Amino acid sequence: MNHTVSIEALIEAALLTQSEALSEKQLCSLREPPLSADELTSVLSHLQECWHERALNLVHCAEGWRFQVTPVAYPLLASLDVQRTPRYSRAVLETLAIIAYQQPVTRGDIEAIRGVAVSSNVLQTLQDRGWIEIIGQRDSVGRPNLWATTATFLSDLQLEDLNQLPPLTELGELVLPELSEPAEVSTTAEEPSDDGSGV
Repeated sequence: MNHTVSIEALIEAALLTQSEALSEKQLCSLREPPLSADELTSVLSHLQECWHERALNLVHCAEGWRFQVTPVAYPLLASLDVQRTPRYSRAVLETLAIIAYQQPVTRGDIEAIRGVAVSSNVLQTLQDRGWIEIIGQRDSVGRPNLWATTATFLSDLQLEDLNQLPPLTELGELVLPELSEPAEVSTTAEEPSDDGSGV
């Protein structure tokens, strides 16, 4: 017996089973011939309506479309999360905040703002997480790398673009008073964390 699957059911299944967000091009290509932009919009709108007021919502993010747990349901499901969100040091979070709000920046820029030398482990941790990347080099002595945040960073924070970042005043402990007045760079290296990784 032949069983046919509607394109809406196929798109729903794809979005529910993939760990990464799917682009509109990927979703359109699930049918041959590919869906038109209008057809895809209609399918996604209907899916959003179907999943409205459930613990999962269909949302658009910087990397495409995905289902994500609603803010209300997330803490209730936390006990089932076997892959705990890694805890990052203050150095890592401050560096990320500087890159996010001041990008593109060089390592020297970050050091001038934080007032301490930036450990290579800090930048590597953020790069491994997929939150920052090198987008070029500054046209100055030594041609230092320019760092910026990625689409993954926006997606993980459930943002569509950088304009949706909260004001610095809402970042609590991550607010750096030096952001408006860069401090002089200290020769003191980044203090290592308890595990000695510097992260």
